[in-house]
Amino acid sequence: MDDDTAGEEACLAHNLVAGQPVDSATARDVARFRKAERERLYEVRRSLRQTERAELTADLVKTLDSALSDVGGISIAVYWPIRGEPDLRGWMAKAHENGASVLLPVVVRKSAPLVFRKWSPGCAMERGFWNIPVPAGDDEATPQVVISPLVGVDEQGYRLGNGGGYYDRTLAALDPRPRILGVGFPGCRMKTIYPMPWDIPMDEVVLGD
Repeated sequence: MDDDTAGEEACLAHNLVAGQPVDSATARDVARFRKAERERLYEVRRSLRQTERAELTADLVKTLDSALSDVGGISIAVYWPIRGEPDLRGWMAKAHENGASVLLPVVVRKSAPLVFRKWSPGCAMERGFWNIPVPAGDDEATPQVVISPLVGVDEQGYRLGNGGGYYDRTLAALDPRPRILGVGFPGCRMKTIYPMPWDIPMDEVVLGD
């Protein structure tokens, strides 16, 4: 199951995909488009030189600081960087020092919503799903702000992710809904992801430019 197809065949009478009114052929075409775009955008991100990446990340952090000027007492879900995503671990440490409760997403089982565990500099970590480091233990919390990494983002603020569907599934389940910030590099812009009913737009998009 992934965020492109929602993982189910269309219902005969109502053309439902995962309970949503979507023609199955349309869902299949969108999934193919997104897969191709995802690979293209990975290559764009991989092509960044180390100096470019550092400069863009520094600019991104400045904009993020403006968007979240007072983090004291706020629970903020961030992420552990993979596949060349902007590295916000320094920002996470600073946010922790400034009184934020910093959380990292954890996959507890395939196709289930994420949970969020508390993170702090030097805390015990373990290997999670896809071998991504996650905080050890079970100290969980619900985020008030979610900072979500972007593979791509369209003109309406819809996010193209890594294809697992975990963020959309999780954001749909959170109540109350958190403030959602998508972060990425300028090369992730695209005209549209052809949003489907289960896609959730970002409240704000922060790019390193």
